[in-house]
Amino acid sequence: MKYSCIIVDDEDLARELIATHLGQLDQFEIIASCSSAIEASKVLQQHNVDLLFLDIEMPVLKGTDFFKNLLHKPKVIFTTAYRDYALDGFELDAIDYLLKPIVFQRFFKAIEKFLATQQSTAVPAPTVTASSQHTHVYVRKNRKQLKVMLDNILYIESLKDYIKIHTTEENHVVKYGISSFEKELDARFIRTHRSYIVNRDKVTAYTKNDIEIGTIELPIGEYYKKNICDLLH
Repeated sequence: MKYSCIIVDDEDLARELIATHLGQLDQFEIIASCSSAIEASKVLQQHNVDLLFLDIEMPVLKGTDFFKNLLHKPKVIFTTAYRDYALDGFELDAIDYLLKPIVFQRFFKAIEKFLATQQSTAVPAPTVTASSQHTHVYVRKNRKQLKVMLDNILYIESLKDYIKIHTTEENHVVKYGISSFEKELDARFIRTHRSYIVNRDKVTAYTKNDIEIGTIELPIGEYYKKNICDLLH
């Protein structure tokens, strides 16, 4: 089964990025890519749509105002460059709220949430199910989406515009900001330094200045010291 989608954003590049992300998922079909809410309204009158990717801040008519006035509302994932609009989006029972620029891993997480709402009428693909949440992340490496199990991650190291994911099996260097990647992790991962995130389940010892994972010693940043003891206690 394929789900029909509309992308609504006044920025060409933003629409293209979402279309590129959707192109990696076989379950979705793009019905239209619209530069305004007015244009999207005409499409919705002619097509049944399962999922709407809707920018909030647009000229003439904001995405939230447009969605409020729809009589027949499809599922919606709001997108915006402004974090302050998150509350508006969730008050409208949105599936998710994506902050631009939208990285694929975060996009994929929103798709998982959508598919979870469709379980009563459709069976999602095996790698995109509600039960798979919080067990793994996907990272782009060698032109593939590589599955990395969270249980296997020891720590993450920042390398400027890249990160190095150290695991029990092998290490992966991928283009990803460490702060963005931090948002994709669950509560077992803690930021200990501007350049390091560690899996607390793998910590073998610590002091006020460093954390040990086996024979590996990682520094604790001054900014993070006051929280580390409480988190590891």
